[in-house]
Amino acid sequence: MPTPDALGLRSPYGQFPTALRFCVRDQTRNRLAGLLLVLFVPAWYLMMDAMAGPKPLDFKLYSTGRLLHVDGGHLTLISAGLNSVTMIAGFVVFDAVRKALVFDRRLVFAGYRQSTLIGAKTLAVAAVAVTIALYTALAMLGFWRPGAAGWFAVLTGFAVIALTYGALGLLLGVLVKRDLEGFFLIIMGGLMDTFLQNPLGNPLANKPVLQWFPSFGPMQFAVGGAFGHTALWGHLALGPAWAAGFSAIGLVIFRIRTRDRSHSARRPPHRPPSA
Repeated sequence: MPTPDALGLRSPYGQFPTALRFCVRDQTRNRLAGLLLVLFVPAWYLMMDAMAGPKPLDFKLYSTGRLLHVDGGHLTLISAGLNSVTMIAGFVVFDAVRKALVFDRRLVFAGYRQSTLIGAKTLAVAAVAVTIALYTALAMLGFWRPGAAGWFAVLTGFAVIALTYGALGLLLGVLVKRDLEGFFLIIMGGLMDTFLQNPLGNPLANKPVLQWFPSFGPMQFAVGGAFGHTALWGHLALGPAWAAGFSAIGLVIFRIRTRDRSHSARRPPHRPPSA
């Protein structure tokens, strides 16, 4: 069992770096997720690029109402990257948060502030999400090389959707009771979300209803920057809004589930004053 000094309990300034180290360690020690990132992402790109081919497609930018005539293969690579990021980021965070929940509760009982753990988890999710997005965007260069501005738009879209599904993984990690439930919701949610945004696989991909999906903003931003030389910052902001919503709900549940009830349990019963 770590000593109080090792846990940083004696110094209020030592709690956050220690908690952050625990969170990052938990989220980066998942070997299966690492293999998925290194091996699955290029294989998924290769498969989707071979299936899609250079078929011309029309993609609608909702901020301008403009229809872009794009290469279907390149558009599918963006969609495939978004899909990879959603599953891996959600899986990594869900698995780490769920496994660490009991330990987090013990840290609170030992004197850790819940606000410190919440801040550390939020920062760790952001760091892991950006790392996953960066690798996925770099892997895409082996199949398609847009201009620098276009690639940066794709990277930004990947980072935002990674943050969104990392926040969803955090929410499910403190909410669901079994691993299977969380994995199913992340995988099926990510597949449906990103698949419906691509006109190649979904003839209704230019319908307004898709604006209510988490990947809508990142997809619009990535495609607008890569093909239309347009920075749709307003649409990109929809992604952080989803991430903030998932995170807020998840962190409230985390606070409830790690609450220290020992003080109320030790409180002596109320005695009426003697006459």
